[in-house]
Amino acid sequence: QVQLVESGGGLVQPGGSLRLSCAASGFTFSAYWMYWVRQAPGKGLEWVSHINTDSDSTYYADSVKGRFTISRDNAKNTLYLQMNSLKSEDTAVYYCAKLPTYWGQGTQVTVSS
Repeated sequence: QVQLVESGGGLVQPGGSLRLSCAASGFTFSAYWMYWVRQAPGKGLEWVSHINTDSDSTYYADSVKGRFTISRDNAKNTLYLQMNSLKSEDTAVYYCAKLPTYWGQGTQVTVSS
C-alpha cells in the first residue's frame, strides 16, 4: 500500500534551518512528480513546492522562493525539503504528497524565539 512518512520537523529560532524528509513506499516513486504542502493553524492548505521525476525541474511558492530547496533521491525513495532563513510565518504542518490521491501524516514545524 502507498505510504508517505514525513520527518525532520521541530522547533527552530527565526533565521534557523530545518531539513524535512519524506519516505515513500508502495509505488514506483521515480515515476511521479512529488509535492510539499503546508497548513498553518486555522488556515487552508498552501502549496509550497514540487519536483519532477528526475529532479531537473523544480517549482516554488513566492513566499519560500530563495529560502527553500526541494530535492529527491529516487534510489532511496525519499523526498526532501531544505528550509533556510526560517520565519515565524513558516510555522505550519508540512505534508508531502503524491497528488491528488496520497498524503503523508505531516510533520510540525514551529519557528519561534
